[in-house]
Amino acid sequence: MGRYQHRMCGMSHAISRRAFLEAAAGGAVTASAKGGPAAGSFAWNDATIPELQAAMSSGRLTSRELTLAYLDRMAALNPLLHAVIQANPNAVAIAADLDAERRRGKIRGPMHGIPVLLKDNIATDDTMQTTSGSLALVNSQVPHDAPLVRKLRDDGAVILGKSNLGEWANFRGFNPLGFFGWSARGGATRNPYLLSYTTLGSSSGSAVAAAANLCSVAVGTETDGSIVGPSNANLVVGLKPTLGLISQNGIIPISRNQDTAGPIGRTVTDVAILLGALQTPFGAVAGHQLPGEYAGLLKRGALKGARIGVDRRFFDNYDIYGYPGDADTLPWVLRALDAMSALGATLVDTDTGDYFAYFQDEITALLFEFKVHLAEYLGGLARTNIRTVADVIAFNLSRCPAELVYYGQELLEMSESTSGNLSDPVYVAARALALQAARAGIDTAIANQKLDAIVAPHLTNTSAAAVAGYPNLALPVGITSEGKPAGILLYSTFLREPKLLALAFDLEQELRVRVQPQFRGAISNPPNAGICASLPTTPRVFTGKQHLPRGRFF
Repeated sequence: MGRYQHRMCGMSHAISRRAFLEAAAGGAVTASAKGGPAAGSFAWNDATIPELQAAMSSGRLTSRELTLAYLDRMAALNPLLHAVIQANPNAVAIAADLDAERRRGKIRGPMHGIPVLLKDNIATDDTMQTTSGSLALVNSQVPHDAPLVRKLRDDGAVILGKSNLGEWANFRGFNPLGFFGWSARGGATRNPYLLSYTTLGSSSGSAVAAAANLCSVAVGTETDGSIVGPSNANLVVGLKPTLGLISQNGIIPISRNQDTAGPIGRTVTDVAILLGALQTPFGAVAGHQLPGEYAGLLKRGALKGARIGVDRRFFDNYDIYGYPGDADTLPWVLRALDAMSALGATLVDTDTGDYFAYFQDEITALLFEFKVHLAEYLGGLARTNIRTVADVIAFNLSRCPAELVYYGQELLEMSESTSGNLSDPVYVAARALALQAARAGIDTAIANQKLDAIVAPHLTNTSAAAVAGYPNLALPVGITSEGKPAGILLYSTFLREPKLLALAFDLEQELRVRVQPQFRGAISNPPNAGICASLPTTPRVFTGKQHLPRGRFF
């Protein structure tokens, strides 16, 4: 067994808090507390993609050295963070090949040699698993790389591994609030800033890995809140793009009407670069003229003259719409608004609507779509007997002590109990009502008040942009004295990614809030839910809106 393979086999082993903190502190010089490979003479640990590219171009750093450094840091820190499910055993060899190309003068693009983590619901046709965190899909075989993965490989990215997530992208059961980011394969993802705080979900591992420097950038996916939520909770930048900008093929689905992959990174610049590399348009986006790359659009001064809608519903009623116990992040959000104004933006009170008014319609539509769209995905897999939602439910019952530890599978059961017919009038009405309400809320505000974007606080209005299929960007704006990250949401209408990124870059450069994780607080898990002791249970059946949950972030 090689040094790299041996090191990664220990990823799931226990680690003491002292060793963990020593490893974290040492990461800026070497990859681990045990003296892993220094990435040349370059301070790689918190470097941006342009800085990494400059170092590789000058010979101060190679992609192989950088990849080894991330892998060593991952091996040291992941046993407590649980941000990564699996490292790519071929990552070092891929990086070495890309170094050889660079020496021959071939540079594929701005991602050449850059290590990227992918959420474990994104298909890679290699030796890694694609399971959405579930034991049910272990050893199944995908038919091919997801198109976004092919694009990353073609652009020279190093696929570093698969990041942890809320199992089945959090669309499994009534998950106890605050315990997001758990999967049977990967365990419980931990927030590197405050270990006792939520990571949110479902792209928990992608956000944590970027925050803790376990990768350069990461790819998450979102149906409603699962890119922007974890990004806000972990002090990183995340962008849920317009539906249709990035191909959905090869992503384990919840809903083809809302699912999208998107970039997560430590800076707006890195997110902009990764967005360009992920761009694989389809549907309503196909045929539109798109930027060849986004990073060149980022310049200071973007906020001067901009009109920013302030969605007061979510500021004034944070106790209703915000994450429980997070009111202490609001001062940082208000400080960000002051900074926008100081940079020349006009702040306009606006209202994009009450998502509680259509959230139940959204969930109804998702329950129908999940049953159909998951079966379509599973039908393309080899080496598995899991073909339907019913098969997943049965598997979880058969492996109850491993799968149904902290919460059940009520959402799976409710999805299975729907007709599975996307011509069903109940489904058609729910999807149409949710889509119309979400789009009208955003588009009416933007058109009537001539807005460039709309801002809402940390972990509030993810649903409007998600249901509408519009872009939503999470930007860090500070960290509380307790160590809790604070962020804002910036959202807008169809294909407004360039504007959102430019506005976010201007504010980011003014605030400069990025700090290294300090791994504060204590770790705790909820108690075992006791589900296995009471089997068989009565399945949850979808019979109407009154039975649906109000939870978010999937």
